[in-house]
Amino acid sequence: MTGRTRRGILSVDEGTTGTRAAVVLDDGSAAPPAYRPISVHSPDHLRVEQDAMEIWAKTAEVCAQALEWARAHDVEVTGVSIATQRATVLLWDTVTGEPLTPAVVWQDRRYAARLRAWEPGWDARLVEHTGRPVGSRAPLLWAADVLRDDPAVRRAHEAGRVAFGSVDTWLVWRLTGGARHVMSATNAVAAGAYDLRTGDWYEPWRDFLGCPRDVLPQILDEDGDYGHTDPSVLGVRLPVLSVMGDQHAAMIALGAHRPGQAMCVHGTGTFLDAVAGDRPPAHRRAVPGVLTLVGWRSRGAAVFSLEGYAATTGSAVRWLCEEIGLFDSPAQLTALAREHPGPSRVRFLPALAGMRTPVWSPEATGVLTGLSLSTTRAELARGVLEGIAHSVCDLLDGVEQALGAPVTDLFCGGGLASSDVLMASQADLVGRPVRRARANETASLRGAAYLGGVRAGLWPDLPAALAGLGDVPVFEPTLPDAAREEARAAWRDLLSRHISYQQEESPS
Repeated sequence: MTGRTRRGILSVDEGTTGTRAAVVLDDGSAAPPAYRPISVHSPDHLRVEQDAMEIWAKTAEVCAQALEWARAHDVEVTGVSIATQRATVLLWDTVTGEPLTPAVVWQDRRYAARLRAWEPGWDARLVEHTGRPVGSRAPLLWAADVLRDDPAVRRAHEAGRVAFGSVDTWLVWRLTGGARHVMSATNAVAAGAYDLRTGDWYEPWRDFLGCPRDVLPQILDEDGDYGHTDPSVLGVRLPVLSVMGDQHAAMIALGAHRPGQAMCVHGTGTFLDAVAGDRPPAHRRAVPGVLTLVGWRSRGAAVFSLEGYAATTGSAVRWLCEEIGLFDSPAQLTALAREHPGPSRVRFLPALAGMRTPVWSPEATGVLTGLSLSTTRAELARGVLEGIAHSVCDLLDGVEQALGAPVTDLFCGGGLASSDVLMASQADLVGRPVRRARANETASLRGAAYLGGVRAGLWPDLPAALAGLGDVPVFEPTLPDAAREEARAAWRDLLSRHISYQQEESPS
């Protein structure tokens, strides 16, 4: 030991099903994270909600544990960074500090049918200005409805004490003792009313949805001025160095920094994001579900990205284990999948909350087919992972079509990325190498901290923060081209037949 005081950043990763915090050290590594699960409630097949006070309480708990770790290990904490689930929103009372509503989760589809009627008149304008069509959710429409229809919320708004925000807005407001009502650009994009060219709210859409401007937060760069933590909250006063959406934080930590590089993160859903450059990309081809986003904004400059996602991959695995009971745990599922040589005759489409790419169908359901008396649990497990790998291929195909260029590097992370079967299946089906980033399970934690750490002077730039982690393991494709094309054709046929069946069965 040299006696040099180690420095680090308290980093929070507030995801859909849990929140974690850890100190990210100046060598780029993360200390063991503290973790608390967060409940997710589905009152019906369209609504998905959370308790905002539970989100805050669990986040405060893990922050306290991470700071205790820093004290015990003589680490100087220089600031706070936050990565959060995106497009999960709430309204709260700025005087009492109490939520006025549940947090409406990004998987919520209560407005999907209503929004379809607005697609002809709005899709083209929204794609041009916000990078996305009308879509299946509209957080600002939800806020407008609550402000109009809930008497208690309406009275609070008339008294000037209502704030709207996503989870990052809520956590920063809480951490700063109510001093800052702000939202990072990456989270504002996910709210569906962010103007990619002005960097502010897209007023025509906001006005059409009926959401009053006075409840909306100010939009900031990811490393903008988020204030300082209130000492009465965490016991210390620290600058909030960076705030960003979790998938964008993962992009930074997994190494997708330059145009053409992409990352695929397997969490509650699977997200594939490719760096597009310093201007909003002109979609070479309209692809359902592929969105233009801000990858991150730093020091007044934006890096743009293209994203496709499958909403229920990780949550589908948990559903198979916890609700249906086919496997004891996701770990058992991945272990069993190794026992089957593959390919599996089982086909699993993990569309438990609709499809986005390659077909836009918010009402779509999942598929489990190809079962016979000879099907084993191992073959079933492998079929589940191969289905997720096919979904990744769909996302990659869509992003490349919109980008008009191939993705040169694909870095993978998230919980299911620990499965060699899944990584090998992805490599086989995309027909190119797949890189599993090191320490990928802490990607969102580290990515937000890296951006904040550059601002605080811990690293000169983002690549320097990653330099100490070493090379990443690479999975090379082994499936012959003809077999890959046959597998992909069979998958596309399954999708086509399933969507056609659903359209025939849907009420007119």
